[in-house]
Amino acid sequence: MKNLYQTLLSELENNENKLVMTKLNGPNGSLQEDFKREIIDMTNEETDMGIGKPKVIMKKEEITILEPFYPKERLIILGGGHIALPLVEFGARVGFAVTVVDDRPSFANRVRFPLANKVICESFEKVFSILKITSYDYIVIITRGHRHDTDCLRQILKQTESIYVGMIGSKRRVGAVKDTLIEEGYAKERIQRVCTPIGLLIGAVTPEEISISIIAEIIKRKRLDIKEGDIVNRSDLDYEVINLLAKCMEPSSIVTVISTKGSVPRGAGAKMLVYPTGQIAGSIGGGCSEAAVIHNAINIIGSKSYMLQRIDMTEDIAESEGMVCGGIMDVLIEDNLLYFD
Repeated sequence: MKNLYQTLLSELENNENKLVMTKLNGPNGSLQEDFKREIIDMTNEETDMGIGKPKVIMKKEEITILEPFYPKERLIILGGGHIALPLVEFGARVGFAVTVVDDRPSFANRVRFPLANKVICESFEKVFSILKITSYDYIVIITRGHRHDTDCLRQILKQTESIYVGMIGSKRRVGAVKDTLIEEGYAKERIQRVCTPIGLLIGAVTPEEISISIIAEIIKRKRLDIKEGDIVNRSDLDYEVINLLAKCMEPSSIVTVISTKGSVPRGAGAKMLVYPTGQIAGSIGGGCSEAAVIHNAINIIGSKSYMLQRIDMTEDIAESEGMVCGGIMDVLIEDNLLYFD
């Protein structure tokens, strides 16, 4: 018997974006009588996909929560040299599924890149049939030479356009590559969207600093540079929690941040699992924001019920606790027992 989150993960692994729609009959109630949840296809009209984060619709007593879910973004790093080492680490730590490609076995191996999801040893020309580029991918070209960079970009321009492509190199060198590809007949508009020189301009020199500038540019593209027609994941979702929910067979409760206002420690979409012992997996921000809901989350385990709770960090108590945030979080707390389809 599959639970809802197992079904959801299967859909996401097929590179499909999905919407989880939850309907509540009031702010508190029974999971059996006042609660309905299903996975549906995502449309622009229902979700405002450009925003890419949960949405709450209130009609009298009925509350509808729309949670968009996207395939986990891949960070594809073409080249396994000295910049790739810190870039893989930083990319993994900010939540990307990292794939590293190099044609040299001594550079493309698990020992060198333990935090990568995949390490592929293959020629840069042939690897794209393995990668199967999607619109959710972020691609970084940092190979060992001008010829390989050009080969990679040439192959990328034949694929589905990904959300980000960045290529290392000086303006002169990169300009020559672009001119060559335009002369070969590749679309100028798409070539001009390649981020070169790669990374934000922070004066980076060392491999670690250059990697930080690249990751910063990628985060900026993901969170801020939303263009018409983009499908961008701006939810604060931790995919590890979804994986845990797909496997969870023990009593627990789920806490989900469904909306926020002002400065808060976590955004809409963040989830946390709470167990009867008070142990947690995931986070909605730590400190008072978590302490305020853990007691209710423990009490709701086994009750086959749900509740909405508001965490107000603008009040004097938040200031007395030394919290730097000054916003409001609305969270859904639910018993985690009934989601089998």
